[in-house]
Amino acid sequence: MNKDLFKHIKSDAPAGLVVFLVAVPLCLGIALASGAPLFSGIIAGMVGGIVVTSFSGSSLGVSGPAAGLAVIVLVAIEDLGSFETFLVAVVIAGALQVVLGIVRAGIIGYYFPTSVIKGMLSAIGIIIFLKQIPHAFGYDADPEGEMDFVQADGENTFSELWNMVDYISPGAIIIAFTSLLLLILWEQKFMKKIKLFQIVQGPLVVVVLGIIFGKLFAGGAYEITSEHMVNIPVSEDFNGFLGQFTLPDFSTITNPQVWVVGITIAIVASLETLLCVEATDKLDPQKRVTPTNQELRAQGIGNMVSGLIGGLPVTQVIVRSSANIQSGGKTRLSALIHGVLILLAAMAIPNIMNMIPLASLAAILLVVGYKLAKPALFKEMYKKGWLQFIPFVVTVFAIVFTDLLVGIGIGMAVAVFNILLTNLKNPYVLKSTHDATDEHYQIVLSEQVTFLNKAQILRELNKVPDGAELFIDASKTVFIEHDVLEIISDFKESAKFKNIKLKISPLDHLDLNGFNQSLGQLVVTSEEAKMHGENELKVIDSINPKL
Repeated sequence: MNKDLFKHIKSDAPAGLVVFLVAVPLCLGIALASGAPLFSGIIAGMVGGIVVTSFSGSSLGVSGPAAGLAVIVLVAIEDLGSFETFLVAVVIAGALQVVLGIVRAGIIGYYFPTSVIKGMLSAIGIIIFLKQIPHAFGYDADPEGEMDFVQADGENTFSELWNMVDYISPGAIIIAFTSLLLLILWEQKFMKKIKLFQIVQGPLVVVVLGIIFGKLFAGGAYEITSEHMVNIPVSEDFNGFLGQFTLPDFSTITNPQVWVVGITIAIVASLETLLCVEATDKLDPQKRVTPTNQELRAQGIGNMVSGLIGGLPVTQVIVRSSANIQSGGKTRLSALIHGVLILLAAMAIPNIMNMIPLASLAAILLVVGYKLAKPALFKEMYKKGWLQFIPFVVTVFAIVFTDLLVGIGIGMAVAVFNILLTNLKNPYVLKSTHDATDEHYQIVLSEQVTFLNKAQILRELNKVPDGAELFIDASKTVFIEHDVLEIISDFKESAKFKNIKLKISPLDHLDLNGFNQSLGQLVVTSEEAKMHGENELKVIDSINPKL
């Protein structure tokens, strides 16, 4: 760590504290949803904050246990028979991620379109918002870290909103509502001008207020009971704290199933990390670029350490990263501080942490969720046109109603379809010119002409009237598929019966495997091709379809 790391400590320290407060219940909730010991989530939070941050090049990314891996972990622990055996798979996954970083596999992250990444951010914002509403009303049945639409208990995101009606806690509503008002007030411009409120962050005030309300409501009708509070495992002494760490059972390393789980975790965790890196960089006010290969190596080292001491697998996580950015974090010091605070809290002050109502944290996350999915973002994407808006909206809905990876896959499929559709509609430009006696047509082929363009090109060839002159210009084409060449070759034969004069630009720069000979005398010289282009007197028809 260099001295420049502490340059923005006034911003990073409060942001690290907020991320810590958000991360603790998420770590516990993900561990619960994964069927793992609760403390394994805390360990993963420590490792993500301290170890991964130490090796990472990400300025604002925060790592820890990921909700997207919860189902994989749950099934893996059951299939492998013990948590100790599962930890071996986590170590293997970490080693594989280091290898992926070394072979520079991080470039994969740059192949995801901006529309899909922004859709992912908005979807996560909506999910955070919807998932926190029950906690704000005092209904805490759903594990904090569970982010999938269909939950482990068979309920879903929307059915839980209905279920909470029967479990409303007046005390939780008061805390959540008051906390929201405070957080909104803290965002106002006139508040930011006051120096005290620049130093003291709104989320910290919300947490302290929640503890005070919890004490005031104790024993009364508005009481906030322990199941509605943060729940860090409490140790009687330091030896008890150390006893919560678990060592992997390396005697099972020859089990093929362990390697299958390790490879699965490595692939999914790497993909989630790369997606989060791309999303976090887009949220960064300074637009810094994270070195993705370094990030894969850092995540790999983190997973190896986490597996060795009894933690869940870690990834860079968008919920914590976005909370860091929204709270004013400037450098990776904020992520490091959050990790150190998790360690200190688990060691020294678990009882104080367990006084924080989940309703207070719900208010903080409601604000984070709203900022990620602001209506203004939807308007912005709509103004960019359908090519951007459709993949964006599809990604949002797909993630909200499935899970992160499935939703991203659906969004990518739509984005790729749009690319194909664009290519399909832009294989050529058809121009026609007239003089007193002749009718001249010209088709200018694009750089890439594939079988997807067959129908459109055939349609335009059929538009050329009998007795006309047609020049096909392929001078800018770098690839033309044989299916299209066959269409041109067939048109050559039919043109004879329609008295159409067909000429084609030089094709020497293309590998046509015999088609040059087939087209024969139709291929003109370079100078003739130039003349064909210059002879056009007046363009009366230009077809270049747009979406």
